[in-house]
Amino acid sequence: MPSIQEFMTQHHKVCDDLLVEAESALASKDWSAFAELWSKFETETLHHFAMEEQVLFPEFEAQTGMTAGPTMVMRQEHAQINAMFEQMKAAIEQQDQERAMGCSESIMIFIQQHNMKEEQILYPMTDNHLSNSAEIVEKMSTH
Repeated sequence: MPSIQEFMTQHHKVCDDLLVEAESALASKDWSAFAELWSKFETETLHHFAMEEQVLFPEFEAQTGMTAGPTMVMRQEHAQINAMFEQMKAAIEQQDQERAMGCSESIMIFIQQHNMKEEQILYPMTDNHLSNSAEIVEKMSTH
């Protein structure tokens, strides 16, 4: 069974690869492909957030007592990314290439920074502080 860090970092890569595919379709102005690929990226990213917010974060908070620390910051950033997804929906509906490219770039940069914090700080903390990390990975993998 992988560690929390290994499992979640691998899922970040899945999401990153979907974003690259979507951006490629956007660059070629294939709106149909872009909308479909973006939807897959967004769905997988929201699934990632759900694994964290519904499984990992509550377990971390319960076992450490830290509720105003890194998990609070990550939830706030998830909300910011959700707001960016809403902006992208409008760009796709209007087939606004410039706006969509700007949204995609902003989302990519924000997610890269977000993922670095998780991979370098939060996930190592979870692996170090949680006594049942294998059970948590199992819950997230079936979530």
